[in-house]
Amino acid sequence: MAFPVPADPADSAEPAEPAGPADPADPADPLIPEARPRPSRTWLVILAACAGQFLVVLDVSVVNVALPSMRADLGMTAGGLQWVVNLYSIAFAGFMLLGGRASDIFGRKLTFLVGLGLFTAASLAGGLAQEGWQLLAARAAQGLGAAVLAPATLTILTSAVPEGAARARAIGTWSAVGAGGGAAGGFVGGLLTDTLSWRWVLLINVPIGALVLVGAYFWLTESHARAGRRLDLPGAVLATAGLATLAYGIVQTEAQGWTAAATLVPLAGGLLLIGLFLLVEARAKQPLMPLKLFRVRSVSAANAAMFVNGSAMFCMWFFMTLYAQNVLGYTPLGAGLALVPSSLAIVTGSKLAPRLMPRVGARNLAALGTLVAATGFGWQSTMTADGSYATAILGPGILMMLGAGLASTPLASLATSGAAPGDAGLVSGLINTSRTMGGALGLAVLSTVAASRTGGAASPEALTAGYALAFRTGTGVLLLGVVLTLLWLPRGPRRAAGGPTGPTATAAEAAEEEAASTARAGG
Repeated sequence: MAFPVPADPADSAEPAEPAGPADPADPADPLIPEARPRPSRTWLVILAACAGQFLVVLDVSVVNVALPSMRADLGMTAGGLQWVVNLYSIAFAGFMLLGGRASDIFGRKLTFLVGLGLFTAASLAGGLAQEGWQLLAARAAQGLGAAVLAPATLTILTSAVPEGAARARAIGTWSAVGAGGGAAGGFVGGLLTDTLSWRWVLLINVPIGALVLVGAYFWLTESHARAGRRLDLPGAVLATAGLATLAYGIVQTEAQGWTAAATLVPLAGGLLLIGLFLLVEARAKQPLMPLKLFRVRSVSAANAAMFVNGSAMFCMWFFMTLYAQNVLGYTPLGAGLALVPSSLAIVTGSKLAPRLMPRVGARNLAALGTLVAATGFGWQSTMTADGSYATAILGPGILMMLGAGLASTPLASLATSGAAPGDAGLVSGLINTSRTMGGALGLAVLSTVAASRTGGAASPEALTAGYALAFRTGTGVLLLGVVLTLLWLPRGPRRAAGGPTGPTATAAEAAEEEAASTARAGG
């Protein structure tokens, strides 16, 4: 799970193609000066940002093990039940770019508070739902709140911590907490459902969200809001409608198949809307997403790598949970406990990444992490119907998630290394969109692959064969990600002419160089 790092306005992955902080010809587009918090409360800002991201990522998967209880209590159909998960994902992916640009224009603190407030209120409504439609509406509102909240969390964190090794460590912590939220979803959902009720997988967000809201109101300072600039409404409508329609078509594949009209029509419609969005953005004076961003090699390459890697890594928890319960006979809580070491592995990888980046470079570390994850996927594809915990879940799970953690921070850093501060929220939304859409597409494809091998049979042997084929396919996807990372991502740090004080190529590389200098000095 990777998230972006805003860069210094002087930074650029490619010196010949800088992205300036604002159009000098546009006097109505000034940046509100950045105000850093006092050092004594910087950790409180980091805590608020990490807590917000933890809630957002947790709710992607926390409801999975509670679905049977929801169906029994609310009388939902099997078709309606899948939308408890899908509506959150569709709203999350569809509104991400809009949320990112809103944080740039209206301010990161305001956007953070609005997004977290909506997310918390929707969690309360979902936990108190008495009808199926009420629960579905609440999950859609949760996804909207998450899309507004997620891009603001990292830009708030990076505004609080100066450039360099300290920021790299803070980003590693933030990445680890976000990764832990996704990894802990199955365990937390199983624990709350078994000990309390399915309602608590949603209600648990309310006291946490309220506490973070109060703290954020007093701790956070506004940063990098664009004064006098309006939101690109045509672009916002087209981008949101296109991504939401495309996400709807992707999730339809699991139930309808790839050739059904219910799948092909929204997929084609989503692509058409995104094409229209690109045409509008190319002509807009103040676009929602400046297309010049994609001329920056680090932005385009890192987003492509995030999409490819996310399409495989996102599926790990889904198939591992099914394998543990449907084949090995674990309870929901038992399956969650079985994956705790994997959860710790992704946190460990995310924390190690900032330490390794100065030694091996961001690009090489991203490739190494992806290769470690591919090794774990290959090992997992040898699973059997009577496999032991150590060899069928523990070992491969640790490798898969350790690799994901190692790759997340360098990819996130490179993803926004060429973006100006005023575009940091937008690029944060873009990298989250790449990860989310890649994961949704990957899950749809790999679920179809698994179903093609299973052939409708429900025996442990048939299910295992389907899951194993999905992991073998995922191995190939990740190996493609390794090649993509090595061939396309920028190389190591480069300095522009101008002596030892010249700007480094990227914010990530600045952090690497400072950390390396500290290490050489014995710090």
